[in-house]
Amino acid sequence: MASNTPTEIKLHKKSATLELSYADGTSNTLSAEFLRVHSPSAEVRGHGKGQEVLQKGKRQVKIKNLVAVGNYAIKLTFDDGHDTGIYSWTYLQELSAERESLWSNYLMKLNAVKASREPLPAGTQVINIMPSSPD
Repeated sequence: MASNTPTEIKLHKKSATLELSYADGTSNTLSAEFLRVHSPSAEVRGHGKGQEVLQKGKRQVKIKNLVAVGNYAIKLTFDDGHDTGIYSWTYLQELSAERESLWSNYLMKLNAVKASREPLPAGTQVINIMPSSPD
């Protein structure tokens, strides 16, 4: 068993957190929102440097389900429908180790585009209006 493989994973639905415990007695707790905005999926990370998609309105997101992916990762399903990220043990440890800086950077990016962690009210429709190009 690799040292970065959790010995126990607990999904705390009430607090919307994922707790990872390790053989050395350490544990890390990551919020559903943090995991969602840092999903390793192409939908979030893009297909290359500079193609990342800033995730907005995820403050209330919850993890609906998790399943093991072989002996190396878990797949999380979120209540906003996102279910394409495979979180390897290594990636989860990186997220845990860099949590404070990643979170601070995320909040700065939201602020820079005047976006919010809060979800839009139910029934809100967003229309992106692009300036028309001259013919």
